[in-house]
Amino acid sequence: MNSSPLDLDVYPPFQGYPKAGIDFLRKLKRNNNRQWFEKHKEKFETDVKLPMQSIIASLQPYFDSFAPQFDINPKRSLFRIYRDIRFSKDKTPYKTHVAAHFVLRGKPKGVEGSGFYLHIGPGEIFLGGGIYMPDSDQLKSIRKAIAERSKEFLMIVRDKSFVRRFKKLDGDKLQRVPRGYDPGHLMAEWLKLKQFFVGVEWKEEKCLKKSFVEEIAKVYEEATPLVIFLNDALK
Repeated sequence: MNSSPLDLDVYPPFQGYPKAGIDFLRKLKRNNNRQWFEKHKEKFETDVKLPMQSIIASLQPYFDSFAPQFDINPKRSLFRIYRDIRFSKDKTPYKTHVAAHFVLRGKPKGVEGSGFYLHIGPGEIFLGGGIYMPDSDQLKSIRKAIAERSKEFLMIVRDKSFVRRFKKLDGDKLQRVPRGYDPGHLMAEWLKLKQFFVGVEWKEEKCLKKSFVEEIAKVYEEATPLVIFLNDALK
């Protein structure tokens, strides 16, 4: 088990994401400024942040069963609410959703490897797994793995439960097969991909139920073979 008794003491078992948390994020969309946020920060902590941390803590035992190598931590896995506005024309300081990213132990959140993602906002829930913005070297490694381990890769993406849940891999594609590969390559269409992730979108109401954590875990378990394949490719 990678669950810490301290984590479970600090973060109570998830009983459903509170409507007050969604309402806070909806109001934040209309009042995206520091003055309003600071005035209502306590509500953010209790109605938005803590429930999300409870989701993360409640996911720990599920990950222990299907992907124990991942860091599921209520503090480390949670994205900050503050936006990085240094290079953005949009200078609003806060995100209007709450999100978490689950990565291999010792890896930073972001784009370094393949992991699992969860996003809750007004009217929207998105969750899934894979790698969203691989850099050039990562792309080369993943394409090499797809070309050389094509049977293993196809068994994952053509698995009946995988297709039923995710339909197909999402992501942008090249117009042509990347340099170094035959245009007639058996895996040509897969090699064109520039992103490698799967996900599902749910209505906001789904997160209000206690069963939400179990539903998340089911999606993550079905995405795990792809996530592991991608991480193996990046070693």
